[in-house]
Amino acid sequence: MTFKENKPIFQQLAERICDDILTGKYAADERIPSVREYAAIVEVNANTVMRTYELLQNQNIIYNRRGIGFFVAPDAKEIILRIKQESFLNNEINDFFAQLHILGIDCNKLVELYNIYLNNLNTESK
Repeated sequence: MTFKENKPIFQQLAERICDDILTGKYAADERIPSVREYAAIVEVNANTVMRTYELLQNQNIIYNRRGIGFFVAPDAKEIILRIKQESFLNNEINDFFAQLHILGIDCNKLVELYNIYLNNLNTESK
């Protein structure tokens, strides 16, 4: 896995696991790879993965069954969506709007591009 330099690796791993939950790779109440297994998969230190799992556990996205492993929380998708939406609306949308303004992209063009994007998604999923 390639990592960005502007964000801690454990946070990037948490985002990847969250994306995997949202896309259905890991379902509710399904076991996720152990700390050591996941460390081997992404080729990082097990302590980094442990920090990732602790973060996700503190956010109630995963839970630990002692001696068995970590599992996806039943309402993990809803929690992840809420966290990602709050992050986008609080941290990223102003930069997004600033870029639209600077580039002279109006709302009509944005809606047009978004509809094209949605049509492409629908076409790909068929």
